[in-house]
Formats: sequence, C-alpha cells, structure tokens
Amino acid sequence: MKLIAGLGNPGTEYSYSRHNMGFLVLDSLAQREDIEISRVKFRSRIGKGIISGVPVILAKPQTFMNLSGVAVGKLAGYFNIRTDDIVIVHDDLDFSVGDVSIKKGGGTAGHKGLISIVNHLGGTDFARVRLGIGRPAAVKMTENYVLEWFSRGEMPDVSHAVEKACDAVVEIISSDVQAAMNTFNVRDSKESSEEI
Repeated sequence: MKLIAGLGNPGTEYSYSRHNMGFLVLDSLAQREDIEISRVKFRSRIGKGIISGVPVILAKPQTFMNLSGVAVGKLAGYFNIRTDDIVIVHDDLDFSVGDVSIKKGGGTAGHKGLISIVNHLGGTDFARVRLGIGRPAAVKMTENYVLEWFSRGEMPDVSHAVEKACDAVVEIISSDVQAAMNTFNVRDSKESSEEI
C-alpha cells in the first residue's frame, strides 16, 4: 500500500494559495482516479482506492502545514506503511510556477511541512513531488507570500503543473521513483533539456 499525502492548509481562505499545491494535486488525482477523499481519520481527510493496480491512501492533512507530520506519521503507523512507500506532494520555492520536480530523500530546504514529516517519520526516505511557486522579492516576505493566492495570470501554469504532478504520482506508483525522475525532471525548453 502507498500513502500519497498532499500538503496544504484547510479552509476556503487558503484554497488557491501557493502553500496549497499539494491539496490541489490530491483533489485532481482523486477525481481522475475516482477516489473519494471524504473520511476523516488521524487529523486527515483520506480516501482509499487503487491506482495502476496498487492500493493507495490519498490524504490531505488537516493539521495546517507546519504540523503535517502529525497526520502523516499517524497514518503511516496505523496502516503500517513504510517510509519508502510514502509520496509527499508539496509546494517549493526553488522552482518557478508551473515547474514540477521529483526527489527522494535529502534535505527539507526549510519547508516546515517537510520538517514536521521528517521528525515524525524519523527519516527522509520518502518520495516528493515538488511544485514550483516562485520566490518573493525578499526572503522576509516568505511567510506571507506562501499564503497568497495565485494571480489570474498564473492559473494556467498552476493547472498545467497540477496535471503534470498527477501524472508524476501515477508514474511513481506504477513504476518507481527513478523512472518518474527520468520522465519528469526535465525543464521544458526549446534550447535545452537541462535536468532540474
């Protein structure tokens, strides 16, 4: 069984904020795969289903971003899911809006949701689907920036990234993380195919 957790903040006031990319992907993935995310368990909204023949749990932690690990850790423990069978979908300041990248293990780059997850799982050996949200003009503006809604002009890129991230999650489940990285970690460009 795989646990796919999309990070975000609950509440309509955060629906299309930059920090809620994980929620947007989980909602789209659930719709595509006909999985209803309706049960509330361990401080998450969850849905069980099958993707590419593999049993999965889709989870949207309701703890708010900075305590995401509380929910992810409880779900992993209850369903006996190994850390390397977990996929975390989240926003990333290091990429532009529209970019999607896959990673396994490594640091958290200061992302408080990831820090919480690492602390509660006791390791970093989980896959990550990272969606770019860009950076604010000044570092001190980051906390407000991640809670801002995307502009109307950014929404086409957001929609494209959400669909691409759904494809990436399916590839991770149906193949493996390395295969998904080979497919998705390429920056779209006419001039080059430089890996992210």
